[in-house]
Amino acid sequence: MSGRGTPAELRVLVVCMGNICRSPMAEAVLRHQLEAAGLGERVVVDSAGTYGGHAGDRPDRRGLAAAQRRGYDMAGQRARGLAREDAEADLVLAMDRGNLRRVRQVIGEHPGVQLFMAALGDAPVAEVPDPYYGGEDGFERVLDMIERGSAAWVERLRALLEADKAPPGGSGT
Repeated sequence: MSGRGTPAELRVLVVCMGNICRSPMAEAVLRHQLEAAGLGERVVVDSAGTYGGHAGDRPDRRGLAAAQRRGYDMAGQRARGLAREDAEADLVLAMDRGNLRRVRQVIGEHPGVQLFMAALGDAPVAEVPDPYYGGEDGFERVLDMIERGSAAWVERLRALLEADKAPPGGSGT
């Protein structure tokens, strides 16, 4: 799993289908919120797609624009396909149930695999919808969801780090 090159205590991978819309936005938002919480050096965030056909592509221009308007940095992000080696992540967060199933097919059973919105507990919406076939407003709505989910993950990750333990299934180092 790629990261920023610094040793981290936890590794989080965010997954959608093409790795050009939801997961790169979630990577940028979660990384930004972790930095703001003082946890950026302790948690590495990456993203991937269950469909590798966009490998090497930049994120969708609409997602880039929405993220930029809110101050999130997606510069340098390039799509990549999910790989078996991604099982080394402590948490693998899928944007929807279809991608959750595909993640399990690729990396096998992994106790850290769950839906991105699971951090919100009883959230009214369990899945982050794919905005690709819609307009710019869909990217804004998805970004709203990602911000809420990321804030909840920051708190969960802080608790894990303070307890000095990694989530089950990952390396924790």
